Amino acid sequence: MNAELLLMFTLGCDRAYLYAHPERELSTEEQGRYDVALAERARGVPAQYITSHQEFWGMDLIVSPAVLIPRPETEHVIETVLELVNVNRGGGQAKTVRGERRPQANPLRIADVGTGSGCIALALAKELPLAEIEATDISPAALEVARANAARHQLESRIHFHQRDLLEGFHPASFDFVVSNPPYVGESEEDQVQLEVRKFEPRNAVFSGPSGLEVMERLIPQARTALTPGGWLVMEISGTIVEAVKHFLLDWEDLRITPDLQSIPRIVQARKRP
Repeated sequence: MNAELLLMFTLGCDRAYLYAHPERELSTEEQGRYDVALAERARGVPAQYITSHQEFWGMDLIVSPAVLIPRPETEHVIETVLELVNVNRGGGQAKTVRGERRPQANPLRIADVGTGSGCIALALAKELPLAEIEATDISPAALEVARANAARHQLESRIHFHQRDLLEGFHPASFDFVVSNPPYVGESEEDQVQLEVRKFEPRNAVFSGPSGLEVMERLIPQARTALTPGGWLVMEISGTIVEAVKHFLLDWEDLRITPDLQSIPRIVQARKRP
């Protein structure tokens, strides 16, 4: 599959073209580019960084080593927010099925913390046409990628990007939702992380500190301040920190943990007390 993906990248074509033209031979220049791509992949560079592209929520996103590669598991963040919007606003804001547009009521204010490639912010902007989205990241290089993705999908007027440490600088009670896929892997777990992730993806987007809880410990209190009464916090987590995260959220309401398709605890949602 990687070889096929890299061949599509080399030729600038899709899979249908490859299958429709099995007799197609590479030119000398194309063969050279393909060999370079294969060599990069052989030394562990993720295919997404070689091609500079990754699909997320039906969108083709630019990625670079400055940002974490968007994973399918993170789409559960989008699903959770849309479900909560439907439940709390009677279906007025969100679409129950991708591509099935529904009218919006009052605009939502959403903060995407640690936006990286912008994947969460872009997906929510796509699904919630009147939502006002503020996206933060501490990395200027990541924000450059996120802004490029917003421009490619004509969403740059809908998302405001800020170079900030988590939610610092926002007024209290500013948001209806705070969403995040923060770093949540502990340095003590480093040996359990895939080599290509450890070696090539941005370390500060993967590892939170010795325990994996360091960012959560700061983000949760900041989210509580930034949310309106009754507002929701939705975060991606891992099974190794789920009990500690529950403890951090003891004074919140409607706490729920959603597993991913492998039955691993993946999404935490909690509501600020009204």
